[in-house]
Amino acid sequence: MSIVYNGILIVIGFLLKLIALFNPKIKLFVAGRKESFNRIKAGLNKNDDVLWMHAASLGEYEQGLPILEALKKTYPNYKILLTFFSPSGYEVKKDKTPADVVAYLPLDTRANTRKILRLIQPKAVLFVKYEVWPNLMTALKKSDIPTLLVSGIFSERQVYFKWYGGFLKNALKKFDYYYVQDENSKNLLASIGITNVTVGGDSRFDRVTQILESDTTLSFMDAFLQDHPCIVAGSTWPPDEELLTTFINKDTSDYKYVLAPHTLKPAHISKIEEQLKVPTVKYSNLKNTDVSKAKVVILDTIGLLTKVYSYATIAYVGGAFGTGLHNTLEPAVFGIPVLIGPDYVDFIEAKALVKKGGILSINNQGELNDKLSQLQTQEQEQKRLGELNASYIQNQRGATEKVMNHLKGLL
Repeated sequence: MSIVYNGILIVIGFLLKLIALFNPKIKLFVAGRKESFNRIKAGLNKNDDVLWMHAASLGEYEQGLPILEALKKTYPNYKILLTFFSPSGYEVKKDKTPADVVAYLPLDTRANTRKILRLIQPKAVLFVKYEVWPNLMTALKKSDIPTLLVSGIFSERQVYFKWYGGFLKNALKKFDYYYVQDENSKNLLASIGITNVTVGGDSRFDRVTQILESDTTLSFMDAFLQDHPCIVAGSTWPPDEELLTTFINKDTSDYKYVLAPHTLKPAHISKIEEQLKVPTVKYSNLKNTDVSKAKVVILDTIGLLTKVYSYATIAYVGGAFGTGLHNTLEPAVFGIPVLIGPDYVDFIEAKALVKKGGILSINNQGELNDKLSQLQTQEQEQKRLGELNASYIQNQRGATEKVMNHLKGLL
């Protein structure tokens, strides 16, 4: 199977170069990897004490950020390498992290693996949540480099737990230790003979609680709201936007709205503007508008949503109509009710909060209308649901501390 895997990688490398001629995202993926070794070579050398963290994309980076910050604080004499698989992580964060060097993870060929370990000999490697690269895992194991999986999450649908998943299962077993988010993940790993596992929780809880201690002031939000209550809809997709704009167009309350679409292409933003029949302004046009007169602000930028959530009375998080639910913890930490669509079963924090009642799941326009209308007029209910969310998040903290305590025994 190893021969087949390595053969497939060669073919994939060739195909990606062809696709890059026509696809901007794949072009970034290919071009960025050409610079990976140069970036590592320029920032690190074999004599440095290096800690290496790998995050597949932006979501995994945010999940691992509390650990990354703790590494930087606890081990100031070490250098930190951060690698990404996806352009959506690397291109956004390549110049904005606590790491000393940020690079794309090279394709998992044997040659690339040998090359990266010739450049550096990390004291430990941390993979955030998932991603298992067989050649890299084999090389790290042979070199006796401690390798941890942090904030891991597993499902019986994954290939590791299928009869045909032996090759990747063997790669998964090469981690030295596993910190997983829940008991189900621990039990699944035990079913394939992996027992060096601790239920350590999810470091995203540590991340979002840090937000409460930061300055979330935004002058445009103060000017926009003028003390009005606000509903913030974050990371929305077209099915979410269709429901929300329909509700907004009929809403006669004093509530104001912020829509933060996942897709920021101008054509998509224009479509949302067309759907809205109330005074609307884009964030990119704020300088030319009296924002206080708007009913809706469309957040056609990135990097502000977390702060905007701090202004919300109620939040809606998009993606649960089939594309994949986005981060519900970011608004929930502010102690407000959160609404989502129906498809959330793969997100354990959303499942827990729906069960507790702080997150409300809706299936259609009628349910959205009913639940938002009720919440708008019931301040005590808003407070009750918000407290359910806030207390749950506070009780889930501590994943970062568990990982750092483990590393003290290694470094």
